[in-house]
Amino acid sequence: MRSLDEVLKDGIRDISDYPQAGVVFKDITPLLADHGGFSQVVEALAAFGRDADGTVVVDKVVGIEARGFILAAPVALALGAGFVPVRKKGKLPAATYEESYELEYGEATIEVHQDAFEPGDRVLVIDDVLATGGTVEACLRLVRRCGAEVAGTAVLIELSFLPGRDRLAAERVEALVTV
Repeated sequence: MRSLDEVLKDGIRDISDYPQAGVVFKDITPLLADHGGFSQVVEALAAFGRDADGTVVVDKVVGIEARGFILAAPVALALGAGFVPVRKKGKLPAATYEESYELEYGEATIEVHQDAFEPGDRVLVIDDVLATGGTVEACLRLVRRCGAEVAGTAVLIELSFLPGRDRLAAERVEALVTV
């Protein structure tokens, strides 16, 4: 069996100048198409929802739109936990809480259903990439606003040349690979 490092190296490719000139996009579609590799990544992310003895310590797993959904839903299944989507504004049908955050050029808003969590739920937040940290920071505010407790955040890729980790310095943030 390949090591997790090999799976990540083989499954994440760089696409230059996407979605705009000067950006190097981290494409995870080869990883997702590799059943064995994808399974290893799901298990590695799920480990952040367990204690040192392997006991599950989270009640819900949050996935941030859109690629975070792809990773978080199977992690929730692996942990026997519920899955909660955090979506872009206007995509959820019931009453929501929303949080806005700054982007490089402008602002964005994410939402979660007001009844997504029970008070005291322990939550693992999953996303594909940690870049500037704005999206994750807004998500953590939403989780806490709902009365839940953030157990940690796990990402597939951390971009070390951007300030995401610094922005989230007070939080438990884990990454499978840092570039």
